[in-house]
Amino acid sequence: MNSFTLTAVGNLARNPEIVADGQPSYARFLLVGNDYAGKDEEGTPHQVVTSIWFVAFGPVGEAIAHNVRKGDQLIIEARVRSNIRCDGKGTAQHDYAFVVQDFRYGARGKASRMESEGARSTADT
Repeated sequence: MNSFTLTAVGNLARNPEIVADGQPSYARFLLVGNDYAGKDEEGTPHQVVTSIWFVAFGPVGEAIAHNVRKGDQLIIEARVRSNIRCDGKGTAQHDYAFVVQDFRYGARGKASRMESEGARSTADT
């Protein structure tokens, strides 16, 4: 049973990476989201940026790695996995991994739009 599941909507900060140092391979990627954080004393609106690393295994990871680029929006369903390890001093270190279970494509970013426009203009000639 997975205690925590999260839904995240964000844009890729960079192209996904395939990591193949063991079996199975997986994709790592960083999603960035901007949230409204109110206005300062002069009335200027501010945003807070949140970045979260995700991992995706198997066909889900391959689909993400091969079909999205920096700037593309993804809608992610992930489970939260707790990692507890001991550092060199014997102190427990707590960390969390966000493992993608499912995803949907959102809006395409600039790099993907330019790629598809280049492919269309080549096909038209």
